[in-house]
Amino acid sequence: MLTKLSRPRRFKNHLFTVFCYATSVLSIMVLALILWTLVSRGLGHFNLAMFTQATPAAGMDGGLRDAIIGSFIITGIGIAIAIPIGILIATFLAEFGRKSALANQIRFLNDVLLSAPSIIIGLFVYALVVKTTGSFSGLAGSIALAIIAIPMITRTTEDVLYLVSPMLKEAAVALGIPRWRVTVQIVYRAALSGIITAVLLALARVAGETAPLLFTALNNEFANANPLHPMASLPVVIYRFAMSPYSSWQSLAWSGALLITIIILAINLGARLFLRKKEQ
Repeated sequence: MLTKLSRPRRFKNHLFTVFCYATSVLSIMVLALILWTLVSRGLGHFNLAMFTQATPAAGMDGGLRDAIIGSFIITGIGIAIAIPIGILIATFLAEFGRKSALANQIRFLNDVLLSAPSIIIGLFVYALVVKTTGSFSGLAGSIALAIIAIPMITRTTEDVLYLVSPMLKEAAVALGIPRWRVTVQIVYRAALSGIITAVLLALARVAGETAPLLFTALNNEFANANPLHPMASLPVVIYRFAMSPYSSWQSLAWSGALLITIIILAINLGARLFLRKKEQ
């Protein structure tokens, strides 16, 4: 009797296992195809000139130097804005207002912002910053990227802070240490690897964003390192060059896409290796 009943269960179990393997193989094949396409089409201009030469005019040869510099500046400022805000919000949610009504509302709003389309955030910053100041700017692009990164840092950091042993905090409080010092010197130190991982994952998330920058930083045909003016960025330049009819621009677009992919993969792998090293 037990054998007869177990046969359908074993069949369902094997069927589900095969389905999991098939979907995994399909996902890996799609990823491999994307990587192969990027490598085969992007290696043409992936050389030193791409990093050292300025953005070319229509139909001319050149590089992506200005766009690369602009992306580093815009993304760097955005992450610098997002890190303290995201960590402080997560600290309040995990340490000070864990079960309060305000904390629940903040978590709900954070989840909504986490799932919001990036183009909506770009439009919001355009109406809030660009129209107010009367000019596109790299700073507006950084604010848009910061808004995208904040909920990611908040969610991940909150989960990491929950993992810190309560005994550490109770022991510190028993010694008469103020709560804020317990948080800064003990909780943060114990959760440092997880917080760094959260920042790196948020950085990888915003590094390739295009839509928010179209409405905020716009673009710049010339070299510019001032974030108060329109700035070139790698995702926007890739978008423009990929849509152009010039083969030289299209080849540069593929090379830029390959560069962004390498950067994002490196950040993700670095975050995972860093976290694994800390856990050992």
